[in-house]
Amino acid sequence: MSFFGYKKGDMHAEGVALKTIAAQVGTPFYCYSAGALRAAMGEFNRGMKGMNASVHYALKANPSLAVIKLFAEMGAGADIVSEGEMMRALAAGVPARKIIYSGVGKKATELMAALQAGVGQINVESAAELETLNAVAGQLGKRADITIRVNPDVDARTHAKITTGKKGNKFGIDIDLARAAFAEAGKLPHLRIVGVAMHIGSQLTTLAPYAKSLKKVGKFIAQLRADGHKIDRFDVGGGLGIVYKKEKPPSIADFLAVVKKETKGLDCELSFEPGRRLVGEAGVLVSEVILVKPGASKTFVIVDAAMNDLIRPTLYEAWHDIMPVRQPRPDAATIRCDIVGPICESGDYLAQNRDLPRLSAGDLIMVRSAGAYGAAMASTYNSRPLVPEVMVDGTRFAVTRPRPSIEDMLSVERIPQWMKNGEKT
Repeated sequence: MSFFGYKKGDMHAEGVALKTIAAQVGTPFYCYSAGALRAAMGEFNRGMKGMNASVHYALKANPSLAVIKLFAEMGAGADIVSEGEMMRALAAGVPARKIIYSGVGKKATELMAALQAGVGQINVESAAELETLNAVAGQLGKRADITIRVNPDVDARTHAKITTGKKGNKFGIDIDLARAAFAEAGKLPHLRIVGVAMHIGSQLTTLAPYAKSLKKVGKFIAQLRADGHKIDRFDVGGGLGIVYKKEKPPSIADFLAVVKKETKGLDCELSFEPGRRLVGEAGVLVSEVILVKPGASKTFVIVDAAMNDLIRPTLYEAWHDIMPVRQPRPDAATIRCDIVGPICESGDYLAQNRDLPRLSAGDLIMVRSAGAYGAAMASTYNSRPLVPEVMVDGTRFAVTRPRPSIEDMLSVERIPQWMKNGEKT
């Protein structure tokens, strides 16, 4: 079911016209459908019935408090990679015991904060981190529940910048070296090994690499148990893809069926860490056309959203479908164009060489599948304020993060006192 579609000629998010939001909030803005978020989480909940399993939403995809709270109300925990994300999860109502702390470079201060908050599981990614965590837990008089993230050296068949499970990636401990890491962890008095973790990449559109990884790590778990380790949990990560262009990613039901098959007999509690799959298609970016600029070789449609608002096309060469907010006539003429922003960079584009209905200044466009790694990766480059985020639920909507003013942005900076005093160097 699509939660974004044309009604009476205008694009709607559920029961709200995007032009109505634009008139009240201004452009550009991100819009999330609560119905789409619930539908995606509901698929996981239904598919996990009868399994000893839980979902831990990966905040890195979209750290909006409203989004986190919606998932928490549906039973999800959180997968975090920083102290800031931990504070967001707690603020949104996620119980600390349902938080999994992942990440390749946790500082001692962050680990201390996690232990003090009562985070339920820490995924360790190096031998050095084992030593640091043991020391921090000792200072607090605690024993930390850990898994060790194993790198299974499997090609996820995704973009090179979002693969995480091959040799040469910075994440996890190579599976050939991980047995020694578990042995070392077992000697440290302030750590308690509870399981194994893995993650092979993001935007997975085939399950074969996932099945291969599960088999490989499943055999490794058997080896660890033979070594005397008590392995009760298997954190199988996330990474399931969504539709950006013409991809046909596996259904959540098919994904869970593969996990059930490949983990049968392991007798482990399973943890899933979906991010993009829960939020990606539930969000769009709405922008207004500033002007249309014909060129010698192509036409540029210059809009008020830019690479600082949605960096995925520039960073990953990513495709996002773009549609006019006002429904074009079936026989409407099209033009080949680049959709670009006002940023002072040649790489500032949302789309290149697209055939779109003719657009004019003041028209609104909608960028699809922007709910993951959109607002989360935005910046204030060129001193452009972060765009607001809006959540729609049925026929109502609310701004969940307002657009800061230029004055708000300036207020957090300080000029050194000696400059104010006019002192000479």
